[in-house]
Amino acid sequence: MIPDPVVERPRSVIMALLVLFFCVFMTAVSRGMGETFGVFLLPLSKQFAWERATVTSVYSVYMVSLGVGSLLSGIAFDRFGARFNYCVGVTLLTCGYGLAGSLDSLWQFYVSIGILGGVGAAMVGIVPTQSLVSRWFDQRLGTALSVAYAGQGLGALMMVPLAQLAIERFQWTGAYTLAGFLFAGLLLLVILLPWRTIQQGARNNPRVAPSGKSVGGLSLSQALKTRAFWGFFFVFTATAIGIFGISLQSVAYLIERGFTEVEAALAFGVVGMLSFAGMALTGVAADRWPRHIVATCSYLLSFIGIGALALLQWYPGWFFLLVFVVTFGLSAGARGPIITTLMAETFAGKGLASIYGASNLGQGLGAAFGAFGAGLLFDLTGGYSIGFALCFLFTLIGASLFWLVPEIRFAKRG
Repeated sequence: MIPDPVVERPRSVIMALLVLFFCVFMTAVSRGMGETFGVFLLPLSKQFAWERATVTSVYSVYMVSLGVGSLLSGIAFDRFGARFNYCVGVTLLTCGYGLAGSLDSLWQFYVSIGILGGVGAAMVGIVPTQSLVSRWFDQRLGTALSVAYAGQGLGALMMVPLAQLAIERFQWTGAYTLAGFLFAGLLLLVILLPWRTIQQGARNNPRVAPSGKSVGGLSLSQALKTRAFWGFFFVFTATAIGIFGISLQSVAYLIERGFTEVEAALAFGVVGMLSFAGMALTGVAADRWPRHIVATCSYLLSFIGIGALALLQWYPGWFFLLVFVVTFGLSAGARGPIITTLMAETFAGKGLASIYGASNLGQGLGAAFGAFGAGLLFDLTGGYSIGFALCFLFTLIGASLFWLVPEIRFAKRG
C-alpha cells in the first residue's frame, strides 16, 4: 500500500500516484532502451567485424555519459526545475536513437548511443525521479522510491524483447529508427504536462517549502566533504562493476552456450522483470528491517547468480540458466532503492538532486569499467572465467561497504 502524500487527501493521493507512474514510465523507457544494447551486440559485431571490446566500448561510453549526465541532471534540476530536465532529456534521446539507424563508424555510435543516449537517459531518469517523488511522499518514501527505481528493471523487461523482435523484422538499423520515433512522440507529451503542479509537491511535506522548493540541507560542495557521500559513491561504483560486467555480456554469452537468440533475449527480459519485482520488494523490506541486512541478502542472491552463469560453461542447460535468471534478476539493481532512500533522508534539502547526481557518477564509471573490462578480458582470454571472477570480487566489495561505512550501516530513518 503506497499512498502517503503526507496527509492522505484524495486529490493529493491521485496526483502523487500519477507523478510516481510518470517517473516509473520515463525511467523504464529511457534506461530500458539503453539496456537493449546487449541484443545489438552481435548484430553490430557481425555488421562491422568489430571485436567484442570494441562493441562494448560503445556501452562504456553510454555508462560514463549516464554518470556524468546524472551530475548535470542534478545541477539542472536544482537550478531550472523538472520541465527543463525532461524536455532536454527526451530531445537528446530522440536525436540519439533517431540517428543511430544510419551510422557506419565507431565514433558516430559513441556520440549518438553513447553520449546523447546516456546524457538523455540521465536527464529523465532516477535523479529527477528521486527529487520529484520525495516531494510527494514522506513516511512511505522508501517504498515509493523503490517502485520508481524499479522502472529500470521494468524497462529491460519491456524494451529488450521488443528490440530483439524489431531487429529480426527490420534489422538493427530499423530498430533504432523506431526508437527515435518513440521518443519523438514522448517529447510532445512531456511539453504538454502541468509542470508547475508536478513540481509543487504535496502540502505539509517537511521537505518542501510552500513555494514548492526544497529547503535546508547541504549543498553539493558541502556533501563532498562528508564520509557518507563517498560511502554511497563507492557502493555505486563497486556494485556497478560487478553487475554490469555480467549483464551486458549475458545475451551473447547465452547464445554461445547454445541458446537461440530469442531464448537469450527472453532470459534477459525475464531478468529485467524480476529486477522490477526485486527492487520493489527490497524497498518495502528496507522500510521494515535494517537496511544493511536487506542489502546483504540481495548481494547473496547476486553471488549465486554469477556462480550459476559461470557454471553454464561446463554444464549448459536450463537448470543453471533458471538459477541465474531468478537470483540475478531479483538482486540486480536491488541496492539502488536502499541507497536512494538513504540519500534522500541524509541529504534532504536544496542540494539533493545535485548530490544524488554526483553519487551516480560512481555508478556510471563503475558500469563503464565493468562492461568494457569484461569485453576486453573476453578478447584477451577467449573466455569469460576471469571476467566472472572480477565481477564477483567487486560485488563483494560493494556488499562489504554496507557494513564498513558507519553512516550507511547505522543510518537513522527519516
